[in-house]
Amino acid sequence: DLSSGGGAQAWTYNYSISPNRRWVEARQWCQEHFTDMVAIQNQEETDFLNNLLPFNQKYYWIGIHKVGGGWIWETTDEKVPEEAQNWAPEEPDNLAGQDCVEIYIKREKDTAKWNNENCRKKKGTICYTASCTQDSCSAYADCVETIGNYTCQCHPGFLGSRCEEAISCKPLLDPENGSHNCFHPYGSSRFNSSCHFHCELGFQLVGVPELLCQASGHWNHPVPLCQVEQCPVLNHTNISAGSMNCSHPIAPYSYNSTCEVTCDEGYEPSGQDQMRCDHTGQWTASVPACTMIKCSPIFFPTTGNVTCVDTLEPFSFGSRCNFTCQEGYYLTGDNTLTCLASGQWSKPTPTCTMVQCNSLKAPPRASLQCQDPLGVYSYGSMCTVQCEEGFDVIGTNMTNCLSQGNWSHALPICQAKRCNPKKSPSHGSLSCSDPNGSFSFGSRCTTACDEGFLLNGTASTECNSLGMWSADIPRCLAKRCPTLSSPSHGSLLCSDPHEEFSFGSQCTSTCEEGFVLKGTADTECTSLGMWSADIPYCLAKRCPTLNSSSHGSLVCSAPYGEFNFGSRCTQTCREGFVLKGMADTECTSLGMWSREIPRCLAHPCPLLASAPQHGRMNCSHPYSPFSYGSLCDFECNEGFWLRGTPTMTCNNSGHWSQDLPTCQPVQCKAIHALPLPLSMNCSHPLGNFSFGSRCLFSCKEGHSRNGTEVLFCSSTGFWSDSLPKCTVEGMPVGTAMLMYMGVGAASVVVPLVLIGLGLLIMTRFKKRGNTIMSDVPAWGDRENPAFEF
Repeated sequence: DLSSGGGAQAWTYNYSISPNRRWVEARQWCQEHFTDMVAIQNQEETDFLNNLLPFNQKYYWIGIHKVGGGWIWETTDEKVPEEAQNWAPEEPDNLAGQDCVEIYIKREKDTAKWNNENCRKKKGTICYTASCTQDSCSAYADCVETIGNYTCQCHPGFLGSRCEEAISCKPLLDPENGSHNCFHPYGSSRFNSSCHFHCELGFQLVGVPELLCQASGHWNHPVPLCQVEQCPVLNHTNISAGSMNCSHPIAPYSYNSTCEVTCDEGYEPSGQDQMRCDHTGQWTASVPACTMIKCSPIFFPTTGNVTCVDTLEPFSFGSRCNFTCQEGYYLTGDNTLTCLASGQWSKPTPTCTMVQCNSLKAPPRASLQCQDPLGVYSYGSMCTVQCEEGFDVIGTNMTNCLSQGNWSHALPICQAKRCNPKKSPSHGSLSCSDPNGSFSFGSRCTTACDEGFLLNGTASTECNSLGMWSADIPRCLAKRCPTLSSPSHGSLLCSDPHEEFSFGSQCTSTCEEGFVLKGTADTECTSLGMWSADIPYCLAKRCPTLNSSSHGSLVCSAPYGEFNFGSRCTQTCREGFVLKGMADTECTSLGMWSREIPRCLAHPCPLLASAPQHGRMNCSHPYSPFSYGSLCDFECNEGFWLRGTPTMTCNNSGHWSQDLPTCQPVQCKAIHALPLPLSMNCSHPLGNFSFGSRCLFSCKEGHSRNGTEVLFCSSTGFWSDSLPKCTVEGMPVGTAMLMYMGVGAASVVVPLVLIGLGLLIMTRFKKRGNTIMSDVPAWGDRENPAFEF
């Protein structure tokens, strides 16, 4: 009994506060005794539970738990929407372990609000018992829990207390010339019923072929129609020499319409004379044309010609055709045919028969080849005579069969070809054999040399089929020594009593200028065909070894060896250094260099004769005075400031990195406008209102000076004292101040007038081409805290 354990029952909710339980234990207790822990889903349920439950100091757990950073209802595993969350102010917090939710029942502050808490803490338990059972609603509804009851929430398309009845649509009828069949999952013409429409043969469906009963009780589309298939309209006027009649049982030129073409006398249809519109909307045949009855076309062979006269159309009734044969053919049959009314020709078509010539036989030492385009030895045949290799044709080698049946030429004869007659070579003899005549095709000749000479060429030669000797008659030459070449950088002079480099030849070697001979200068070709000595070679003369100068590098080209004759060396200097002397030198034919290697000197910069006026200069010279790498520092005397860069460097191009700086006197703030009673007299030894300037101040008669009489511009750019003032002698202070203000106002107006006049004068000077420049800074360009206006 739950009441003995501290439980109480109200509607379908149950709670327990003795004992308080951890969140997991509380849910297990609810699942054992009831359905599950309460998962609050709306404000109505919140208000009901706050009124129902008694106050518990530890408050109550509810069925909401934090998973993956979000809050979910444990009973459905769904995420709690933000609009359904009922957190107390500044809740939920992000403290570790506070993943369960409690509700403040009957709390004075934030009553019925939520708070996230550590799941291991013990609190009261709220359970619920489900009102929905398996049979509460039909399969087409969702059972929704309410406080103390439940309701069936119907799926779309269903109604009734348990949602067991499907919504009905209006019954459908068959379209004219069509039918339909339906599928009813929930009853005839009810929700989700689908009907498919079909048309009879020769009709097409207009509309959607399948309709569906929707949850609204209406079909999703109107009932479609069945429309008869239409064929293209046929044109009656295009039929010449005939007419067409049509019948239309359903509609003009539609399914099952028929049309028939009738031709005039003497004409016949070119195709089917009857047509019908079939169920696809196409005619079964094209509209035929009425054509004149004709005889079959005459195809005369290419060896003849036919000429026809047609009274109406080609090869039609009354046409008359005449036949002739081409040259080399004769006509067999009648030469004239006529097309009769029956569509037949009056006689069979004639033929052309070719002309024949006598047969031919090839002459001796020859072959005969014939081309017979129409027949063997017939008109147009062409025969060619070809002699055997080494024989020439005497006569015409080609004959043709003419249109009269005779050959154009008699056959030729074949004669052996002749080669040019040959003579014995000098210092030799020639012997020949002649099977077909002296020096003719097949003749063979052999050459032999006298003692002491060698054969230069082929010993035997033959007269070939082209009438040419296979090789020239060779010569008998004296024995040869190996060919000699001039030594490199030298020359070779030879004497040849017989032929070049042959027995008895003598050769002498000499060297070019700048080279010396190494070996024997003379050599001779002996009777064995060998030289008496090898050819010597020429060596280039050598010059002394060179080294590059300091701050430079040496690049040499040596065509005949390092520092040998012809070597050319070029001296180059490092960046910042210049060459003193000629850069190039060459090793001459005497073994001496054409000039000495030059030196590399630092590139000079313009000489800095003295330091700037009123300043000092300190220079360092790593190579030579005022040259590449020289560095000069500049400073100014007291009372002067440096205009320009304090350091100058001589660069690798021989120029200073900066212009020479100057020392300018320090400027004090310029004194322009003064009160009327006060006057000023200044001296400027170095420039207006600059270091060393001295200004003497005085007041007009009747005024006394208040302040120092003399101001000096110091080396720091500040005046030695404040600007003095003039006061009227014996005048009250207030009155003097008023006069001073008036004078001050006048001192403002007068300078403005003077400034305008000054601008006008400057404009005139500019028009004349003059420019007014001033290096004196304005009073406002520098600060002088010694006095203020």
